[in-house]
Amino acid sequence: MTRSSSFDAIIIGGGLFGCFTGLFLARSGKRVAVLERGYVGAQSSGANFGGLRLQGRSLSQYPLSLAAQHHWETFEELSGESCEYDRNGMVYFAHTDAGRERLLGYAENSRRCGLEIALWEGEALRRNLPWLAPSALIASFSPRCAVANPRTATPAVARAMIGAGGALLQNCDVTQVDHKDGLFTVAGTGCEPITAPVLINAAGGWAGQLAKQFGEEVPLFSAGPPQFVTEPLPYVLQPSVYAIEGDMILRQTTRGNFIFAGYPRTLSNADGRHTFVPPHKTLNGMRAVATHIPALRHAEVMRVWSGVEGYLPDMLPIVGAGQTTPGLFHAFGGSGGGFQIAPAVGECLAHLISGDTPPVDLAPYAITRFASAIEASEKLTREFDRV
Repeated sequence: MTRSSSFDAIIIGGGLFGCFTGLFLARSGKRVAVLERGYVGAQSSGANFGGLRLQGRSLSQYPLSLAAQHHWETFEELSGESCEYDRNGMVYFAHTDAGRERLLGYAENSRRCGLEIALWEGEALRRNLPWLAPSALIASFSPRCAVANPRTATPAVARAMIGAGGALLQNCDVTQVDHKDGLFTVAGTGCEPITAPVLINAAGGWAGQLAKQFGEEVPLFSAGPPQFVTEPLPYVLQPSVYAIEGDMILRQTTRGNFIFAGYPRTLSNADGRHTFVPPHKTLNGMRAVATHIPALRHAEVMRVWSGVEGYLPDMLPIVGAGQTTPGLFHAFGGSGGGFQIAPAVGECLAHLISGDTPPVDLAPYAITRFASAIEASEKLTREFDRV
């Protein structure tokens, strides 16, 4: 990396939001530095389910989500490396009447935004998804949904950014951020102070502290879904499978392992650096898998984990310019869907920082929406232990 202490932009946070923003800025000719407290992709960007889900998003998020999916589909061209992208498709299924109504609403929204969605009930459901338990009432299938390996994606983007001239400072725990005379000065343990006229707050579950320092307090909180992986088994399940009620999210890797995630999410520890998985949640997840896909009732779990993800009450991220300090930009609060939208977040922010019009309107993600009361997502009561 460069030894310079002066940059055009400093990004705090080495997750996918930060690294994609750094990559697009570096390719536009900007001198950019990404600062990461540990290693890139070590938190939510590397510990998530790996879903590139298009179904089930709010109408306002589809422009960003569809723009991001194009970048995932061309990831090797963008980064020069593989992220194990697999356009495997995605199934939503419902096993309650309330879930059925929610699934039909999601399908209508997806179709309005141009997605191809198949709906299966009765005989069509049994024919297309014979491994689902009889309790399933209805399912929707989106062939454009995909998966990628979250453990390899962020490091690949970071290396591409370095190749484009960007700097990466890992093991740099930021302890001080100042703004004076149009310049931000950032200092931390493990790295020398650096300056830039632009600062991007992409600090994930910790970004709220930095926003508050600059007078932009937001109701960010941290949590993570319980996840586990099974032993390798014969490859039989191509699409990702989501119970719309939230008790099972499942996919099988090409190596044969099944990866599980589910709700309710667990709030992170008070230190904000860890989200532990209570043993009963692993057992509940195993029961859900056995209930919905009986053929997996004897699968053995090898490893359990979670991550530290940032959430906001409306379950939408904050992406765009700060309103209190010139040169301050925000990209955080992925709210469980940040992995998929990250490429478009980085591309749009790079345009905005360069003075160009972003390819997607960022108005739905403005930090100013929290200046007054907002409508909280119904997911807050369904998908978390307590908030």
